[in-house]
Amino acid sequence: MLQRIIILFSISCILACPSKAQELNCQVSVLTPSIQASDRTIYQTLERNIREFINNRKWTGDNYLNQERIECSMIITIASRNNDEFTADLQLQSRRPGFKSSYNTTLLNLKDNDFSFRYIQDQVLEYNEGANTYGLTNLLAYYAYIILAFDYDSYALEGGTPYFQKAQNIVANSQQAGEKGWRAFESQRNRYWITENALNVSFKPLRECLYKYHRLGIDLMSDKLVDGRRNISECFMPLKRTYQDRPNSYLMQIFFIAKSDEIVSIFSQGMPDEKNTVVPILSQIDPGNINKYNTIVNGR
Repeated sequence: MLQRIIILFSISCILACPSKAQELNCQVSVLTPSIQASDRTIYQTLERNIREFINNRKWTGDNYLNQERIECSMIITIASRNNDEFTADLQLQSRRPGFKSSYNTTLLNLKDNDFSFRYIQDQVLEYNEGANTYGLTNLLAYYAYIILAFDYDSYALEGGTPYFQKAQNIVANSQQAGEKGWRAFESQRNRYWITENALNVSFKPLRECLYKYHRLGIDLMSDKLVDGRRNISECFMPLKRTYQDRPNSYLMQIFFIAKSDEIVSIFSQGMPDEKNTVVPILSQIDPGNINKYNTIVNGR
């Protein structure tokens, strides 16, 4: 009888406590539009293994409720396969909710054209944080930390630094890897440059903007629309120096790829003086989207 009471008490305690969950809720798709194959099992297994690796691993020391998990997605498009060697690209997205609203704001929307790896069907995906032992899990762990870094930066000033550092450690451990994307000289838009930019003092204004844009802008707009929009506008001004120091930097491009459409939507509803202030700044620091920003003033 006493044992039954103890068991029932333990069950009631478990039910009374909110469940803890891993940090990421990642939707994974593996696509093979260029590959004609009768046996699709390996791609289905690969998709499942990646999804379980990303979602079932604890990436931080923080406790998350299930509803707090970071919503993200990975679309891996396989271009070719040679036995167990796969050439692919990755489309990565992550988002987070605005405070007291049903609105989700995009944090990341980037494409990695060098997402190539080795995979043997039914092989357990193992990850060694201290060494480049397995290329696929290094890629997955790198992007898991990048997702976390951007998310934490959006809630606290430079809150994502520990995760940018973990991602940078993966870059350092992968310098002798056979796959492209890890080395500075290969491209100005690859995995090396994301962490180099994020941890470089020149990009402190951009990371401050990432924080203010979300915590003092998006999160405020449900209650104080005008104040939130003004705070977003003000966070762009310091980026002029960053752009002058490092024009066409990859981190700046990543930020505006994710945010340019949202910025247009936010300021298209603004007052004329807000529009006339923000459009020249945006056109200077993100000239690739100048036509988008002109629609803010022109009303189209």
